[in-house]
Amino acid sequence: MPNIKELQDLTTQVRRDILRMVHKVNSGHPGGSLGCAEFFVALYQDILERKDTFEMDGIGEDLFFLSNGHISPVYYSVLARSGYFSVDELNTFRLINSRLQGHPTTHEGLEGIRIASGSLGQGMSVAIGAAEAKKLNGDSHLIYSLHGDGELQEGQNWEAIMYASAKKVDNLISTIDLNGKQIDGETDEVLPMGSLKVKFEAFGWIVITIKEGNNIDAILKGMAEARSQTGKGQPVCVLLETEMGNGVDFMMHTHAWHGKAPNDEQLEVALAQNPETLGDY
Repeated sequence: MPNIKELQDLTTQVRRDILRMVHKVNSGHPGGSLGCAEFFVALYQDILERKDTFEMDGIGEDLFFLSNGHISPVYYSVLARSGYFSVDELNTFRLINSRLQGHPTTHEGLEGIRIASGSLGQGMSVAIGAAEAKKLNGDSHLIYSLHGDGELQEGQNWEAIMYASAKKVDNLISTIDLNGKQIDGETDEVLPMGSLKVKFEAFGWIVITIKEGNNIDAILKGMAEARSQTGKGQPVCVLLETEMGNGVDFMMHTHAWHGKAPNDEQLEVALAQNPETLGDY
C-alpha cells in the first residue's frame, strides 16, 4: 500500500489533471472534482479490495459507483493513474468520439466504469442493486458509492435509502460529499435539508462522519470505521465534510467553480499551487 506522502503526491497530480482537463475544453466541473480528490485517491489506492484487471461483472472484488457523475474529471484521473487505462487518454476529455465524456458512460467500454451516471439521484438505487446481487452470489465483498449533498434533494434517493435499511442491505457504504454547495449556491439557501446525520439515522442507517474530508489520513481512518460497521443488518452512510475547489485558493469557499473552467491566467495560478509530482500527461 502507498504511504501517506505517496497518496498526497498522487492527489496533487490528480488536481493538476483536473485543472488541465477542464481548461483545455473550457468545460467541466472542477469544484466538486477538486473537493473529492483525496477521497478518490484513498479509495482506489488503499480502501477498495479490487482486481488489477477490469471485469464488468465485478465478482470477487469491492465495487464503486459514482452517482454525481459530473465530477468525472477526478474519476477519470484516478482511474487512469490507478492503471485502468492510459494516462495519455486524459488528453481526450470531453472531445467528440472520446471515451471520456462529461458524464461517465459505459457504451465505449471504458475500463473502471460500470454505469452511466450524471442523471442525479440514481446512483443509490444502482448501488443497492449491486449490493443485493453480491449477497445472492455469496460474494462477501462490499459496494461503495458517492453522492453529492445537493443531489440528495432528488426524491429517488430517499426511496432507495428507505429500502436499503428495510431490506438490511448491510454490505453497502454510501458516502455523501458534504460540501454545502451546489450549482445555484449554498445548499442551505437552495433547499435546506437539515441534519443529514439525523435523517439517515431516522431511516435506519449507521452514520459515520469524517470531519476532515480533505485529509487522507482522516479518510482512511473514517472509511476503516465504516467498513467495520458493515454486516450488522444496516447500511452505512459516511458524511464526508469537504471543501469544494480544495487545493486552489480562489476556487474554495464558493460555488462559482461548480461547473466553470479556469482561463489561461487562472490555470497558471492554480497549477502553481499544485506543483507537478508524478508527471503531467
